[in-house]
Amino acid sequence: MSPGQILLKLSFFCLSMVTGLVTYGQDSVLYDVDSILTEEDSILTTQDIYVARAVVIDGDTLWVADLDEVYIFPTKKFKSRRERRRYTRLIYNIKKAYPWAKLAGEKLADVEVHLVSLETEKEQKDYMKLVEKELLKDYKKDLKKLTVTQGRILIKLVDRETGDTSYELVKELRGKISAVLWQALARLFGSNLKSEYDPEGEDRLIEEIVVLIENGQL
Repeated sequence: MSPGQILLKLSFFCLSMVTGLVTYGQDSVLYDVDSILTEEDSILTTQDIYVARAVVIDGDTLWVADLDEVYIFPTKKFKSRRERRRYTRLIYNIKKAYPWAKLAGEKLADVEVHLVSLETEKEQKDYMKLVEKELLKDYKKDLKKLTVTQGRILIKLVDRETGDTSYELVKELRGKISAVLWQALARLFGSNLKSEYDPEGEDRLIEEIVVLIENGQL
């Protein structure tokens, strides 16, 4: 692209910022870009023009743009290589468990919507059994590949995504007796289905990592 073409594009860009879209209170004025192009400007098309959104404040025209949120946390300082490795490993384990927690939240939302449409308790129980059967069929094999540590993190993140502990979800899905048995089994492996997510306390580091993952920063 020649210097002349660059200058011409820059001129139209500045012109579009000033006259392309100016907001006065609730009113917007949008000018037709084609109307300001002449035959001599045939090297340009409407795709070459950026129409900016702007507001006028005290006679000054200011460019308005929407920016994505960026989360900034203090730089991590590690006392040893071992501590750094533990943090790196935590990120790895969260990335393994988090998608399953998101899936749990989405599935639970779908189930709750459908349950509202069922009139009798029997219909609801039959539906819950069907949901359980489908979940085991679709995800049991992959979930069994999670490590014990990843499973513990998943229990925490399920509470984060659904607002219910894993114990409460099992109780709702299979009844109180089954929930008690699964809780006893989880205890044998050092887990607790009743674990609640505490983003401002003991789970602060997990929350920080999850936020970065959600925002595409990690």
